[in-house]
Amino acid sequence: MKRLIRWALNHVPRPLLQRLAGWAVPVAGLFYVGRGRECPVCGARRRRFLPYGYVAPRADALCPSCLSLERHRLLWLYLTRETDLLRRPQRILHIAPEVCLMKRLRHRAADYTTADLESPLAELHFDVLRIPLPDASYDVLICNHLLEHVADDRRALGEFYRILRPGGWGILLSPVDRSRAATFEDDSITDPAERTRIFGQYDHRRIYGRDYGGRLREAGFEVREIDYAARFSAEERRRYALPDDWIYVVRRPL
Repeated sequence: MKRLIRWALNHVPRPLLQRLAGWAVPVAGLFYVGRGRECPVCGARRRRFLPYGYVAPRADALCPSCLSLERHRLLWLYLTRETDLLRRPQRILHIAPEVCLMKRLRHRAADYTTADLESPLAELHFDVLRIPLPDASYDVLICNHLLEHVADDRRALGEFYRILRPGGWGILLSPVDRSRAATFEDDSITDPAERTRIFGQYDHRRIYGRDYGGRLREAGFEVREIDYAARFSAEERRRYALPDDWIYVVRRPL
């Protein structure tokens, strides 16, 4: 199973992969019937979750029911327990929408729009370096695991800041290596194999370090860096299969 998933991630075009995953992954989940793991996003119980990863697939990562990964489950717990996202009307823009979150937000949020560069699942299609939307047009912005792919992440952050209204907030998650003080990036590395070796994935352009929050602040945001997984017991973290990732909450000042 690990080899099959790794091959698909590295060889199947992303738009096609998104379409195929909706039926292929649930079928694979039939081999994981049990009660040892619980997905807080969809409520499914399985003996364990499926492996997932481009280079070295992680065990207990992918929920076969809703396709949530570890970071999605942690984020959903944060959004539903710690924010008013679904408790009052807000204009929400979800860039590079994750299927597991998109389905639930679309049904539960009053004003919700999805956007992506190429995903067939998104409503709007644009490059985050040139977002064709008016200034201060959204109350909430959600964009996860995208900035590490973008050529000029600072310009993208400037666009995010521009379209968020004063007082608006957002979730901007990226893979952060907290053992690394500073972000490492090198635009001369373009070979996919070299990017995989150095950055961990063939289409990544940088490895963020603990200065990631500072990079968000440089764009003008107020930033909260939250070690949210630490608030759960060891048993909860095992049952939900949560990561050690931090939650980065941004706010555009009034």
